[in-house]
Amino acid sequence: MANEAKDMKRRDLLKMIGATAGGFALYNSMMAFGMLNKSDFNGAPNLTNAPKGSTVLILGAGLAGLVAAYELKKAGYKVKILDFNDRVGGRAWSLRGGDEYTELGGYTQKCEFAEGQYLNPGPWRIPYHHQGYLHYAREFGVQMQPFQQVNQNAYLHNSNAFGGKPQRYREIFSDFRGHTNELLAKSINQNNLDDSITKENKEMLLEALKEWGALDKNYRYTGETGSHYRGWATPAGATHDAIPSTPLNFDDVLSSNLWSALNMHFNIEYASTMFQPVGGMDQLPKAIAKDLMSDIQLSSKVIEINQDDKGVKVTYVDMADGDKEKVETAEWCVCTIPFSVLAQIKNNLSRKVKDGIAAVHYATSFKAGVQFKRRFWEEDEQIYGGITFTDLDIGQISYPSDQYFSKGPGVVLAAYQFGINSFDFSARTPENRLAKVMDDFVKIHPQAKEEFDNGISVAWHRNPGTLGCYGLWTDTTREKHFKDVSTMDNRVVLAGEHVSYIPAWQEGAILSSLEAIRQLNDRASKK
Repeated sequence: MANEAKDMKRRDLLKMIGATAGGFALYNSMMAFGMLNKSDFNGAPNLTNAPKGSTVLILGAGLAGLVAAYELKKAGYKVKILDFNDRVGGRAWSLRGGDEYTELGGYTQKCEFAEGQYLNPGPWRIPYHHQGYLHYAREFGVQMQPFQQVNQNAYLHNSNAFGGKPQRYREIFSDFRGHTNELLAKSINQNNLDDSITKENKEMLLEALKEWGALDKNYRYTGETGSHYRGWATPAGATHDAIPSTPLNFDDVLSSNLWSALNMHFNIEYASTMFQPVGGMDQLPKAIAKDLMSDIQLSSKVIEINQDDKGVKVTYVDMADGDKEKVETAEWCVCTIPFSVLAQIKNNLSRKVKDGIAAVHYATSFKAGVQFKRRFWEEDEQIYGGITFTDLDIGQISYPSDQYFSKGPGVVLAAYQFGINSFDFSARTPENRLAKVMDDFVKIHPQAKEEFDNGISVAWHRNPGTLGCYGLWTDTTREKHFKDVSTMDNRVVLAGEHVSYIPAWQEGAILSSLEAIRQLNDRASKK
């Protein structure tokens, strides 16, 4: 009972954090609760003693399924992949001009982006320590480029602070740091820390605070010293010197709550350097699939999975062939179907595995990409990549980390939300969603109203292939079910980000896939 109570409180707390502070605060809280973890990738698996020609059916052509197929085929297995979508990649997906997307409920959107523009509605950045992903990017020659996570010229915004005016990240960061260092310096100079610091260390600490906090010789944070960090009221020019800016009042900085976003960029999940594939997040799955296409059958909706001591039989609907029911068989099966969907598919997996599948709920998420006629965030506001955080319903704005200084249109991730706010957007029609996104967006960037061109949105719990964004585990469900769902069940082994300790990341999918095929090969090589 004690564990259940703790779990309920944690779940309720995360729901509250997501509803009130947005996605970035929710992610930070998940990290604090141990729900996000660093990758332990140490190389591709050595599938020794693989029985040559043994058959493996893989359900899902996302990264977990594609990596499994690539490594198993390399080891000598015969593989076949079935996937629900009409493309490879799963959630590693990029929407481009001409693409059409139909969600549950029947809404169909057509992407009208200009050539070369795209939106990553699912994963959109790669941490430097996700070495599994970067290993396969190197292996398949997928060009990577820096993803600009933090940009000190982007904005932090609270509609109830500073008259609703967005503040530059550098201003909040510098003023919060400067004011707090001034307070600490005062405390030291008043000998309030004598019991815990030596005279020599006191002098060194004061000097460090002066440097770190941009304090003057009297240990005060002022515009004269702070402008080197927060920016100038008027920058220096050919005919005049710079005019210092005035720091924000410390009480206003604290009450704005904007400081709560400052620490995110030091979190290991978001710390520099982050990457993105050049040209869209679907580049790696497309590269892996290139030599597997003869083994991949798309538009295939799995409706039943049965196994016995001799093999696995999967019944599916071929949506590209008049919705005919067909059957595929193999000796083994790697199933990467999200648990949100797998729980609704008839199967004869063991009772404990079924219970584990049913126990994992899926987070919702909403993204909207908007194409503007010109890159006004660069031209007018000198924002090159990075993220703006706001308490408005859109949550986050991410500016493109590529095609800098280019003329013509550009696509901005104009909204990114989780939880309650995500449901609020997804309950609307696509047209109404974009109207709501733009209502919020122009409060950050007023010129956006005149520059709007077109947009598209994805509500992940309305995606028929996933029914959600990523798997949500709790301490209680992990303790009770994770071992069961991550251990091979006779001839079927499960894989995907939801079968890992790195949920929501492609790295989790890759590591889970490698562990799954290791188990499969161990079992198959002993038959």
